[in-house]
Amino acid sequence: MRALTWHGKHNVQVDTVPDPQIVNPRDAIIKITATAICGSDLHLYDSVIPGMSNGDILGHEFMGEVVEIGRGNTSLQVGQKVVVPFVIACGSCFHCGKQQFSACDNSNPADKSDASEIAYGYPAAGLFGYSHLTGGYAGGQAEYVRVPYSDVGPVVVPDGIEDERVLFLSDIFPTGWMAAENAEIEPGDTVAIWGCGPVGLFAIKSARLMGAGRIIAIDHHPRRLELAKANGAEVLNYHEVKVREALMEMTAGIGPDACIDAVGMEAHGFSPDNIIDAVKQETKLGTDRQHVLRETIMACRKGGRVSIPGVYGGIGDKLPIGALMQKGLTIKTGQTHVQKYLPQLLELVMDGKIDTTDLISHRLPLEQAPEAYKNFHDNPNEWTKVVLKPHG
Repeated sequence: MRALTWHGKHNVQVDTVPDPQIVNPRDAIIKITATAICGSDLHLYDSVIPGMSNGDILGHEFMGEVVEIGRGNTSLQVGQKVVVPFVIACGSCFHCGKQQFSACDNSNPADKSDASEIAYGYPAAGLFGYSHLTGGYAGGQAEYVRVPYSDVGPVVVPDGIEDERVLFLSDIFPTGWMAAENAEIEPGDTVAIWGCGPVGLFAIKSARLMGAGRIIAIDHHPRRLELAKANGAEVLNYHEVKVREALMEMTAGIGPDACIDAVGMEAHGFSPDNIIDAVKQETKLGTDRQHVLRETIMACRKGGRVSIPGVYGGIGDKLPIGALMQKGLTIKTGQTHVQKYLPQLLELVMDGKIDTTDLISHRLPLEQAPEAYKNFHDNPNEWTKVVLKPHG
C-alpha cells in the first residue's frame, strides 16, 4: 500500500510499504477514505517530539471502511464506515473504567512503554502515528491501517453522512470540546483562547455551545482570525496589541474567567522568553516553547481556570508558578479522552448544531501529502486544514 512516512526533520515521503495485517483478535483493518493533517503532526515534522524512527507511518486523524476484523471483535462488521479515535484504549483497565481513555494502561506495548515512563513518570497510552513514546503504531495517512482494540474505539457513521462532516471526530473536535469542558465554563463567562488553528476553532465553537458570554480569540494570521470571528469570537492580533493589557481592558480589569492554550510547545512570536526558548530548543537545551502557557497564567483572572489542550512533550522553564499559586488558578490538561465524547459529539453533528467543515482549506490526494505538510507548516494563514484522500 501507499503511506506517508517520516524520514527526519522536514522530510516526509509517500512510500510503498507492507499492507497491515490482523495481529490480535480485537484488531480491525480499515480502508482509509479520509485523513487529515493535524497541527500536532507538525511537532513530528519539526522533529521536536522524541521517539520517531525512519519510515514511521504518520497520521492520527482518519476514518474509513472496515475491510477485515479479528475473531474477537463483535462490535464491528465488514463494510461499516467508522471514525477512529487517535487515542488507542483497551476499554477495561483502571483508567478506561473512569473514561480516562487517553491514560489507558494497556495500549502502549511493554517493549515501548519504558521510554514514556522515564519521560512522564508513567507509561503513556498508545496513539496512532505519533512516535514510539506512544507505542510506535502505524498511522492513518495511508491507504489502510490496523486498528487495535477496535471494539472500543471506532464509532460507526450512519449511512449517507459525508466524510468531512464526521472526520474531525477523530481528534480536533473532541479535543476542542474537552478543552472547553476543562475550562469549566459557566453561563456568561469570558473565555480567552490562544491559537486559532483547528483545535482553537473547535474550542471556540464548543465554548459557545457551553454558554460562554464572550469568547476572545488570540492569533496573528488574518484568515484564522476571520474564521474565529465568523464563529462568534472577538479577536486580538498579538502583533498589534499587548495581549494581557488588552484582555484587562476588555474585562474592566478583572481578566478572563477561563483561558485556553490551544497552541502548545511551539509558540511563535518575538517576545524575549520565546526567543530564549527557541534558542534552547535549537541547541537541545530545552524542548518546549511555553510563551503561550506563561501568558495564559498571567492573564487569567484570580480564581480562574486554565485549560491546556495544546501538546507539550518535554521540559520547559520560567513557568510563573508564583502567579499560578497566588491567584488560586485551576489547571486542567491532557490528551483527549476521545471515546468518552464520541456519542455526544456525533449527535451534535447529526443534529446540525455544529459545522465541522468551515476550517478546511485544501483537499488533496495522499500523493501530495509531502507538499501539503510543507505548506501547512510554512503558510498557516492560507492552509488552515488539509484533508487527504488516499483512494482518490
